Amino acid sequence: MAKKKALKVIGTLAAAALALAACGTSSGGEVKDSLKESIGAGEGQVSILAWPGYVEDGSNDPKVDWVTKFTADSGCKVNFKPFGTSDEAVTLMRTGQYDVISASGDASLRLIAGGDVQPVNTSLLKNYPDIYPFLKDKAWNTVDGKNYGMPHGWGANLLMYRSDKVTPAPTSWSAVFTDAGANSGKVTAYDSPIYIADAAMYLMAHKPELNIKNPYALDASQLAAAVTLLKAQRTHIGEYWNDVVKEVQSFASGTTAVGTTWQVGANIAKADGVKVQTLLPTEGATGWSDTWMIGSKTKNPNCSYKWLDYIASPAANAQVAEYFGESPANPKSCALTADKEHCTTYHSGDAAYAEKIWYWTTPVAKCLDGRTDAKCTDYSEWTKAWTEIKG
Repeated sequence: MAKKKALKVIGTLAAAALALAACGTSSGGEVKDSLKESIGAGEGQVSILAWPGYVEDGSNDPKVDWVTKFTADSGCKVNFKPFGTSDEAVTLMRTGQYDVISASGDASLRLIAGGDVQPVNTSLLKNYPDIYPFLKDKAWNTVDGKNYGMPHGWGANLLMYRSDKVTPAPTSWSAVFTDAGANSGKVTAYDSPIYIADAAMYLMAHKPELNIKNPYALDASQLAAAVTLLKAQRTHIGEYWNDVVKEVQSFASGTTAVGTTWQVGANIAKADGVKVQTLLPTEGATGWSDTWMIGSKTKNPNCSYKWLDYIASPAANAQVAEYFGESPANPKSCALTADKEHCTTYHSGDAAYAEKIWYWTTPVAKCLDGRTDAKCTDYSEWTKAWTEIKG
């Protein structure tokens, strides 16, 4: 993705910080359990909620437009509304006024639990079989064996460091946890309660006696251990970040030496000549995978299905992934990106790499690790803990 485009899209998106809110209660909507059996003629329109950069019609940049072709092919006019946070997305979707949404893992379970989205008959989506297998049938897009949408882009939350200031080169997340003192005051971390999962993932590897099996499934004692680790880290944090462009500037100025980032942030930093390196540490990483979902109250189901299939097609998925700065969900997209190294940069075809990522999933009381003899902490408890951590 070109640096100019990265700054434009990420500057808008990252300022919103992919912020998370506590799991809300059900909106009272009723999920359509009967799967659609066929896709008929389009109804003429479809309303879409999505992250900025996911639904481009050329109005932001004449060279960036995949909506026009969709409308021409399907006859469905696109009415697009961008959102800045997952909480905002959930609130808007619950009004029943939108047909389709791009939901990150922190929002998708809330939408499913609230009855705001419907199961999707993936056999009607001709591009679904091509999607990377490691993005299908996952906790954030499949519940009780029912698929709730079309997987979209994905990426990891990486460790980035100033290669001219941090020695030796780190290999573990210990660089921002137990060894953070080596760069005290110049450590950064993502500013969100979901970052608690990063600490939990670290503890999975270094404190097996805690018996953490999934960083999003923490009982009270496991959450307390993660909070203790993060409070210790807090004494070495120079600043928390929720805007990747500002984070890059912090690395460039030397204010920050080590911390989490997204691949697109590393790309921008290197393009600016900043001496940074990134890695996926030995413990693995948290990350994100978005899903296109259909509203349970949609009045335009045919156009909605047509959009889900179109946006995952090789050409459209390539355009979105490159413009936004992520790995495409469809491997056939890799041959169609303008930058022929895009999929290599984002590890698109590396299943082993993807398996090391714990994708964002909203913590809920029903333990996501399969435990039935324990009650796990939900996102509201994580939110309270994060406030306590930051003081």
